[in-house]
Amino acid sequence: MSEFPRRIAVVGAGPAGLYTAQALLTSDAEVSVDVFDRLPTPYGLLRYGVAPDHFKIKSIARALGRPLKSPAARFYGNVTVGMDIDAEDLRRHYDAVVYATGAQRGRRLDIPGEDLPGSAAASDFVSWYNGHPYAANPLRLDSTRAVAIIGAGNVALDVARMLLSPVDRLADTDMPNHVLHALARSQVTDVHLVARRGPAEARFTTPELREIGELPGVETVVRAADLAGLEMPPDDRNAAGNCDLLRSWAARATAPPAHRRLHFRFHLRPARVSGHRSVEALRCADPQGQRAETLPVQAVLRSVGYRSTSIAGLPFDQRAGTIPHDAGRVTDSSGTVLPGLYVVGWIKRGPTGVIGTNKADAADTAKAVLADLPGLPRAAHGNTDGLAGLLERRQIAYVTREGWERLDRLEVELGARAGRPRVKVTDLSLMLATCRGEETRV
Repeated sequence: MSEFPRRIAVVGAGPAGLYTAQALLTSDAEVSVDVFDRLPTPYGLLRYGVAPDHFKIKSIARALGRPLKSPAARFYGNVTVGMDIDAEDLRRHYDAVVYATGAQRGRRLDIPGEDLPGSAAASDFVSWYNGHPYAANPLRLDSTRAVAIIGAGNVALDVARMLLSPVDRLADTDMPNHVLHALARSQVTDVHLVARRGPAEARFTTPELREIGELPGVETVVRAADLAGLEMPPDDRNAAGNCDLLRSWAARATAPPAHRRLHFRFHLRPARVSGHRSVEALRCADPQGQRAETLPVQAVLRSVGYRSTSIAGLPFDQRAGTIPHDAGRVTDSSGTVLPGLYVVGWIKRGPTGVIGTNKADAADTAKAVLADLPGLPRAAHGNTDGLAGLLERRQIAYVTREGWERLDRLEVELGARAGRPRVKVTDLSLMLATCRGEETRV
């Protein structure tokens, strides 16, 4: 009786997890790969994190989904590891387990007033406008005129662009209908992008910055004082491109007529979110604490990075927000490798890099898995249907590849009716009913 294929689980169907599955399935090793995700849908950050108007990036979903079409792969959606099944369940059913759970939580500022209504992580707003089934809009757009976004990266620019874009510019995206309707009723006229450091240290990319400067009806406001005495990092073309754009905006004698404005506020450190029942202002100071400034805003979104959450049964570095590892192999607190456990993506290296960064990272982790497989013991429950049976006994309504494909077809069909690439379904019960093949009305 053959010992093959070796069974591998990948926890997380985002880019890191799917790139890892692809690297494993296209190797010379005889393996089967089961991919788990807590949502009924694959693609993770690509589906729920990338801005809806970035069509080119979203188009990689076609290639990213290839491993799920392999006869040697299975998809288990709507399964939360740590709740529906645990790390030990996976160890009993798989020879190796790769964790690609990403970083879901926005980092905190730890300043007074941060928990007032109207103050939230930018990632919550991103999830809402991307149609995440667990997300609610943290902003009252119909009564908010000014928003402060704390951070100077591409996510901060994405959020500003969604708040300031004319809604007809977003009408051909895959945004859910209720999001488009909410943005159409938005009263936001001013967005303040607040950065602790200067323009040369901003982490947004020049194409993203240029894109927001081309929005119709939006004025970009830059203070000349923030650009004085800039010291450019050597050989940093991105920083040079950013500063050139900011200088051109600051030097304009007159700005085109605009109904909305994006204010770049550099060298400001958030100190306090103030308000009685909700956000009314953001108090800031310069890095030396010598100059204070109050921004009259009704909402504050912090875009200062993401943080991973721990998984029961696995070691976790609270300070770094990652699972400790050695070249992708999970280690305990003493640095000893825990055989058969691996990490990839943000849970491995922290929330850095772009979607493409995960491809090389996945190749490295897959290489470690494949090198170790011959020496790893076989799982106690090697039956290929064992895990499915466990989920059924626990009455977990897991979603298969065929179920996801039903939902995918429905979203594309809804999009075709509206002349759009797709319209996302966001109601979880409707998503699951569609995946089960039940007749639904949308």
